Amino acid sequence: MIVIGGLLLGALLGALKARKRGGNTLDMLQYGAVYAIVYGILGLLATLLTHRLLA
Repeated sequence: MIVIGGLLLGALLGALKARKRGGNTLDMLQYGAVYAIVYGILGLLATLLTHRLLA
C-alpha cells in the first residue's frame, strides 16, 4: 500500500510542480511520471524496511 500511495503522491506532486513552472499538458505528464517512479521506488524501499524490521 505504501508503494501505491507513493506513486499517486508522486504523480500529483510532479504535475503540480510542472503547472507551477508554467508547463503544458505534456510537461505535466512527464513530471508526473518521473515523480511517480521516484516516489514509488522510495515507497518500495519503505515497505521492504518495514517488513524486515517488523518480521
